[in-house]
Amino acid sequence: MPLLTVNEAIGQAIAEEMRRDSRVLIFGEGTATKHPELVSEFGSARVRNTPLAEGIIAGTAAGAAATGLRPIVDLLFAPFLCFAMDELVNSAGKLRYMSGGQFAFPMVALAMTGGGWTVGAQHNHNLEAWFVHSPGLKVVMPSTPADFKGLMQAAIRDENPVLFFVDLALAFVPGEVPEGDVLVPLGQAAIRREGSDVTLVSYAKTVHTCLQAAETLAEEGISAEVLDLRTLKPLDTESILRSVRKTGRLVVVHEAAAPCGVGAEVAALVAAEAFADLKAPVVRITGPDAPAPSSYPLEQAFIPQPDAISAAARRLVALGLPVSAPGSAG
Repeated sequence: MPLLTVNEAIGQAIAEEMRRDSRVLIFGEGTATKHPELVSEFGSARVRNTPLAEGIIAGTAAGAAATGLRPIVDLLFAPFLCFAMDELVNSAGKLRYMSGGQFAFPMVALAMTGGGWTVGAQHNHNLEAWFVHSPGLKVVMPSTPADFKGLMQAAIRDENPVLFFVDLALAFVPGEVPEGDVLVPLGQAAIRREGSDVTLVSYAKTVHTCLQAAETLAEEGISAEVLDLRTLKPLDTESILRSVRKTGRLVVVHEAAAPCGVGAEVAALVAAEAFADLKAPVVRITGPDAPAPSSYPLEQAFIPQPDAISAAARRLVALGLPVSAPGSAG
């Protein structure tokens, strides 16, 4: 399989979907500039730059979707979604329901999020939980180039609006990406590492942080399972519960702040559905409830790190309930 960066995998998915379906088009802030290959192949009618007007971009996409087109819009940085909340949440997210199913809104809104590029607080703010809380919207936040391609294909084909977040730190990370149609269903998590003593649940770049922590824990005889949510809404509750029932311990990790975050939803799910299987309290490792710094060292301190995750797992295991024998899993 060829090696592609996340950005290349997204571009490949969009190109393949545009070839497959003439109703697919893409526009947004710098879109044609970033994707000259798409302009060359599909022309300026289907690939175009827009003014820096997020509400107009999202509103145009909602209207286009209602007429039968399948737009993809690039709104650049996640905080800029604040300017498009009415169009995304109050229109695209609700009008299919309000129309009694007469209209569909098959549109994808792309936005970059998270630390890694020191772009400062007004460009770096993890807002994914806002949209998880909004009815009618789906939310995707992958961690690997292959999943970026497969989930983008699924998002474009979905009949509902999908918020598609690209973690900035992953944009140029390479990985193997299958050629052709590699649809990854929305709402399906992935086990990145098998384990039996503690479950580490995460998404986006902190999945890789959890994998680093799992390597350290394995050297100490603690077997950590790493679950990549991939889609935040719909949430793969079955995979979460299956893993926690196996390990009895849960650490949820994400860069977004803790209050009302995805980690809180995962913790509530486990408390409601798998409380009897828990051998220790649920732990959340998150970013602070503060604006993101623009200094690189401070930004790294802002983001959950492997040491914090492995320390949390050790604390859960140290409560005295049994763990598996070293080497039995993971």
